Amino acid sequence: MIRALYSASSGMQAQQLNLDVVANNLANVNTTGFKRTRTDFEDLLYQTFRAPGATGPQGSTIPSGIQVGNGTRPVATQRIFSQGDFQQTENPLDLVVEGDGFFQITRPDGTTAYTRSGAFKKDGTGRDVTSEGYVLQPNLVIPTDAKGLTIASDGTVSVTVAGQNQAQQIGQIQLAQFVNPAGLLSVGRNLFTPTSASGNAVTGVAGTNGLGTIAQGFLELSNVKVVDEMVAMITTQRAYEANSRAIQTADEMLAMSNNLRR
Repeated sequence: MIRALYSASSGMQAQQLNLDVVANNLANVNTTGFKRTRTDFEDLLYQTFRAPGATGPQGSTIPSGIQVGNGTRPVATQRIFSQGDFQQTENPLDLVVEGDGFFQITRPDGTTAYTRSGAFKKDGTGRDVTSEGYVLQPNLVIPTDAKGLTIASDGTVSVTVAGQNQAQQIGQIQLAQFVNPAGLLSVGRNLFTPTSASGNAVTGVAGTNGLGTIAQGFLELSNVKVVDEMVAMITTQRAYEANSRAIQTADEMLAMSNNLRR
């Protein structure tokens, strides 16, 4: 019964973390380029009273033993990088990656981060930046007299300036991909940084070597499905209640044992 108390308490703690993950998914349902997170669990060590396959009476083999577990624990929160829906914005600075790949962003400390959010703006010097003011790589400077901005599916950026009929190319946006995107470290602000689990970034031209293409005037919405998260929240709540009930039952059984009379 003491074991039941600890096992059930581990279940309640695990479901509390699961609810935290579900709540974060729901909170970011309208966050551009957000990727939902899933909690993975594993069972804990087992106390073995009789091992499966042990030798029984008269040399027989025990077909199944006696093992009692000690609960569960969260082992991972895995980021799911499935494609989100697209929303047309008609804003020439809004970009979306159709397929695999990340935009490259330079942070204030000079390091490179990666994002699926293509909601870019133009700063006071004409550079493409994120909502936080972080610069898109490679650095693109849009002329102040630009009358039209076109970004091709391979990331080629062209502008039309006043007094000219022919567009001129000012740069090309490259994408990055990883062997294991789920191993990226989330650092907030829609940004990820590489780790030893994700591998190093491999950059290239959009539409080549497995990289997705770039579409202008669209944004990628969050891949969170509200209905799925609501079902997960209900399931989590019921599992939490069941574990709390197991603790209550174990406590009542202990109380009955303590109240036994000779």
